[in-house]
Amino acid sequence: MKGRIVQFRRGRHRIKERHYLIDVSMKTKEEAEKFVGKEVVWKSPGGKKIKGKISSTHGNKGLVRAIFEKGLPGQAITDEIEVMEGEK
Repeated sequence: MKGRIVQFRRGRHRIKERHYLIDVSMKTKEEAEKFVGKEVVWKSPGGKKIKGKISSTHGNKGLVRAIFEKGLPGQAITDEIEVMEGEK
């Protein structure tokens, strides 16, 4: 399944470099809870893969939080990612 990186997880003064908000095309928080625990993979234009894991939902409109093993570049925002179906 595909998802889209929306933004860093951030506060007023600090950006968490490994945490990202991902849109998985769900409308409610309850629908998005099915994705918690699944793995995600971002592929760079050069072919490098960075893996992460969906940790929780974010807000009431179907976004999820993912924590990656290392930070993604800023150009990754609005890129597509792959949500692995086999995990959980």
